[in-house]
Amino acid sequence: MGFHPADASKARPELIEEVAGQIESHIDRIVAIGETGMDFHHTRDAEGRRRQEEAFRIFAKLAEEHEMPLVVHARDAEERALEIVLEHSIPEVVFHCYGGSLSTAERIMDAGYHISISTLVTFSDHHMKLVEDLPLESMLTETDSPYLSPFRGKRNEPAFVAEAVKKIAEIKETDVEDVDRVTTSTAERIFGL
Repeated sequence: MGFHPADASKARPELIEEVAGQIESHIDRIVAIGETGMDFHHTRDAEGRRRQEEAFRIFAKLAEEHEMPLVVHARDAEERALEIVLEHSIPEVVFHCYGGSLSTAERIMDAGYHISISTLVTFSDHHMKLVEDLPLESMLTETDSPYLSPFRGKRNEPAFVAEAVKKIAEIKETDVEDVDRVTTSTAERIFGL
């Protein structure tokens, strides 16, 4: 459970607090807080960005207080989101659908956190380079469906995560089973599955 940054930039503060209260009320049934964060790609005005950061801080604090994993949406705001995360003692953090710089990804991993590689890796040179340069043990996989389909003109779906796994295996020069085993094990550990 979380509060997407696109919504946070427009939401009334009372609504954000209400969602935070719902999370606290159901904390025993939640495996992670998120997705939440900052999206400066779609939100360009200073007020919207400020509101996203305020909301993100609320949910990061909740993750810290309840020792819950935090799933971060950070687009064109990866560095700032990491700075905020590092202000808290959060046990596990996943930067979902990561598309930021290699240096920020390395800082995320140096902090003991993880990035999630989406199906963008099947066609994005930038994402392929991230996979090439970063350790598999710090990655998870995802589709971000219905967006970012590996097949032009098709709606993305959860089953297509296999395409990301195949591409990661190709880049890492290993087999699909190894990528699947490592990323699944990482996800199970982070989310207590």
